[in-house]
Amino acid sequence: MTSRERIIETIHHRQPDRVPVDLGATGQTGMNASTLYKLRAALGMENHPIEITEIFQMLGKIDPDMMAYAGSDVIGLNMPSDMFGVKAGGLKPFTMPDGTPTMISQGEAYDVAEDGSVYIYPQGNRTVPPSGHMPAGGSFFDNINRAPAYDEDELTPAEDFKDDFGVMDEETARYLEEKSKVLYEGTDYAIIGNLGGAGLGDSAMVPGPHVLAPKGIRKFDDWLMAHMLYPEYIQEVFEIQTQTMLKNLEIYRQAVGNRIEIVWISGTDFGTQNGEFFRPEVFRELYKPYYKRINDWVHENTPWKTFYHCCGSIVNYLDDFVDMGVDILNPVQLSAKGMDPHMLKEKYGDKLVFWGGGVDTQQTLPFGTPEQVRQQVKERLEILSKNGGYVFAPIHNVVAKTPAENLIAMYEAVKEYNSNK
Repeated sequence: MTSRERIIETIHHRQPDRVPVDLGATGQTGMNASTLYKLRAALGMENHPIEITEIFQMLGKIDPDMMAYAGSDVIGLNMPSDMFGVKAGGLKPFTMPDGTPTMISQGEAYDVAEDGSVYIYPQGNRTVPPSGHMPAGGSFFDNINRAPAYDEDELTPAEDFKDDFGVMDEETARYLEEKSKVLYEGTDYAIIGNLGGAGLGDSAMVPGPHVLAPKGIRKFDDWLMAHMLYPEYIQEVFEIQTQTMLKNLEIYRQAVGNRIEIVWISGTDFGTQNGEFFRPEVFRELYKPYYKRINDWVHENTPWKTFYHCCGSIVNYLDDFVDMGVDILNPVQLSAKGMDPHMLKEKYGDKLVFWGGGVDTQQTLPFGTPEQVRQQVKERLEILSKNGGYVFAPIHNVVAKTPAENLIAMYEAVKEYNSNK
């Protein structure tokens, strides 16, 4: 099978010729540039500054030689603007705090403080305060809360979030049309369209890292409390976001057609290590109706499968995920409470494609031995890949300081498992 055929079989819950692999096709299946740079050196690959494909998490571009080494089967069609609202167009050098050489978009504006921390500006605009902060010795950015205090007696959600969601312009649509043709005609990879835009209540986006002057309820703890205190505020924001998303889906469909197999919808995390952020009843009232409208549009108007990233213990939401039309679940955080791989595969394996879960990135991959990594990978493959419907990837992105020998052990274990099938 070609990679594209392999992914098509998998997302339709059929058994492919081998377990497919994803390295770097999404913003949750990639690798921090620092680790990628070290892995390339360990493998004897040509080393060069790592091009950043997702600056918020400092994810590095996975070049063809690395894709071939990992056996990756899927490639991402990325949007031309990043998390800080900077459009692609030329590259310039940026050295990470640990010395890793990278290349970032020419339009990024940042300052390095005396202590070595980095401050980055929304839309590359220095006339407003910075919206992101990479601490000294850090390897990715965190949001900076910039919104002024809100008045609970004067809540204006439509005004507060008017700059957060926008309808795709013609220039962006033409870029996606041309880029999707290049990927579809020039490779045999399956293509995942990283459209996004429907991360309802996403903790990374609520503060407005790309917005010049955010206002309203923006601090994430305030946002969570608003679910109980001001549910109408949450619903109005979601209604605006959903209407915008539906317009963008129509434009996106015209731009990319059937060249993509999967559309990335949302990266909102609803789980912690030990449970959900809020009761399932709250999810069903405030989130599910909007997600269902979006998924229904995709399924009624395209052959695409919908991809949802959601970390943590979300076992009590999974029936709702299925009911609202989620096709693919990532990152399958098996280290969280109740996320037992046997139960997940038995109960949901014919309803959800599991994309991830291949090795624990909190403990085993960064701190285990290569043999422990190999063992866990093979155990997870044995459970999750049975009868298809599984794409191998670690649980979320590979973070900085992960040993190269453990990454090599991970990919070699996948190859060994596939060669014995």
